[in-house]
Amino acid sequence: MDVFLYQATIYLAAAVIAVPIAARLGLGSVLGYLAAGIFIGPVLGLVGAETADLQHFAEFGVVMMLFLIGLELDPRALWAMRHKLIGLGGLQILLSTLALMVAGLFAGETWQVSLAIGLALSLSSTAIVLQTLSEKGLMQTGGGRASFSVLLTQDIAVIPILAFLPLLAMGPTPQFSSDGSIARGDAAHTAAHETLSLVAGLPGWAVTLTTLGMIGVVVLAGIYLTQPLFRFIHASNLREMYTALALLIVVGISFLMTLVGLSPALGAFLAGVVLANSEFRHELESDLTPFKGLLLGLFFITVGAGINYRLFLADPADLLGLALLVILTKGVILFFVGRAFGLRGRNHWLFTLGLAQAGEFGFVLLAFSLQQNVIPAPLAEKLLLIIALSMLITPLLFIIYDLLSHYQGEARVEHEDDEIDEQGPVIIAGIGRFGQIVHRLVRASGFKTVLLDNDMQAVQLMRRFGVKSFLGDPTRPELLKAAGIAKAQVLVVALDDPEQSVKMVAYARRAYPDLHIIARAYDRNHVFELYKAGANDIVREMFDSSLRAGRYVLEKIGLSEYEAAQAEQTFYAHDRVTLRELAALWVPGTPASENQAYIEKARELEKELEVALLELAERQDRNAR
Repeated sequence: MDVFLYQATIYLAAAVIAVPIAARLGLGSVLGYLAAGIFIGPVLGLVGAETADLQHFAEFGVVMMLFLIGLELDPRALWAMRHKLIGLGGLQILLSTLALMVAGLFAGETWQVSLAIGLALSLSSTAIVLQTLSEKGLMQTGGGRASFSVLLTQDIAVIPILAFLPLLAMGPTPQFSSDGSIARGDAAHTAAHETLSLVAGLPGWAVTLTTLGMIGVVVLAGIYLTQPLFRFIHASNLREMYTALALLIVVGISFLMTLVGLSPALGAFLAGVVLANSEFRHELESDLTPFKGLLLGLFFITVGAGINYRLFLADPADLLGLALLVILTKGVILFFVGRAFGLRGRNHWLFTLGLAQAGEFGFVLLAFSLQQNVIPAPLAEKLLLIIALSMLITPLLFIIYDLLSHYQGEARVEHEDDEIDEQGPVIIAGIGRFGQIVHRLVRASGFKTVLLDNDMQAVQLMRRFGVKSFLGDPTRPELLKAAGIAKAQVLVVALDDPEQSVKMVAYARRAYPDLHIIARAYDRNHVFELYKAGANDIVREMFDSSLRAGRYVLEKIGLSEYEAAQAEQTFYAHDRVTLRELAALWVPGTPASENQAYIEKARELEKELEVALLELAERQDRNAR
């Protein structure tokens, strides 16, 4: 017990110290966990032999992560991804395996060993990549979705790879025991088959039927058993039972998958997809997310702590060079595969750099290859270190991506601007949800509008609904002149980019002093920027809807519709005055939290608002009497 508490303290303390530091430095949590493992393992020697056992436990973090990802995917969305799963993911695995196999042949290995090496190193790190994509908010980008498709394909591919590897076996290799006697190489193989299995010793057709039957059990249980189970748990009124049930689902499915030789991660993902439309999806997600985060963190720490530093120090340049060679080889293949499937710009670099490492499934495949006498033990130990080094380098690849995306900007397909052949009294720049509503109201009231936007999809959408729109950059002076800004009465700036909208307002005010400019603002700071740039009317995109929601709240907690409407109007009028007074104190580039004069004025104005609303309530009470 003392040893367990000591180890738990070391692991938790290392994470608590290293991860926040890494996050503050912009390096991400994954690099923090890996650095913590290296520090308490190879550097200080505080932990050691137990890391391999812990890693098996921590791999449940990967399982939970895939279950939670499955919960976010509608089965129809998964079907829609089939082309990327087969094409993008399949091509990456095939080409990476062949390239790394050729490298193994050049190194003097047999074709069987080289093929096993290629298969093990072709798989990327699901844990690191998905965790980093989620942290950076890149999961829903084109590059993030493409990366997820490849990772999912790799997780599925582990199953046939595990089935194929025994065919490459070269026979048991005699080894010497510590007492000098010869130990048979098939001892580990025999021990491996002593674990629970429903398919051991079955003919091929029976294995296939058993495996399909187990998948069917998981799917049917997800559809028909989860609802009664959750209702049963709900009747107990014990919050912790929800967490216990969520853990039971993930651990139980993982166990069932291992019984038929399937990947627990794949089974968990499948169960997540089945439950994606369940009414209990959010409950499961909230219960499992903390466990997922901690177990993934523990997994990364064990990877760092488990590095064989003696082997590394014996020839660091060779091992580091081989790890970089793996990354470079996979990166080149990913670059061309991504290009072939239409990825461009930042999405292309995210796909290329994010998946270039070897992954945790490589540990599994190498261990299995060692059991099956496919790869000799000294080579397997060296390959394990190469995989770990490539995973350690991965956070640095994401930093390179951040630098590239910062300097390159988002790549977009260039389209030739439309020739504008219409002019009108109202020009609307930006036809997203905000601009569309303004256009509909003005046009329905009998006034002509000219719609401009640089987004081809938005323009095509409007055209499908019969609304004439023009493609082009609204911030360009020549485009505004062609739209008739010199004769227009009103310019509506409804651009999504705050910087571009300020730039446009400043130009329009400078070039056309008599033009009335109405601008959409993202937040209060954006309001101040637009105010200084010369906008006449500024509309915060969430202000009016939030104010109306507040009025509904007042109606539901005791005020009449008239009283709530009066309170809403009072707040609106006071906010208009507040913005003008605070705009005079606003300093560009200085956060409001660091502007003492701004803070004091805001507090003063907030008290004035409270007084105004109290006086309104008193007047309404007197009138009611």
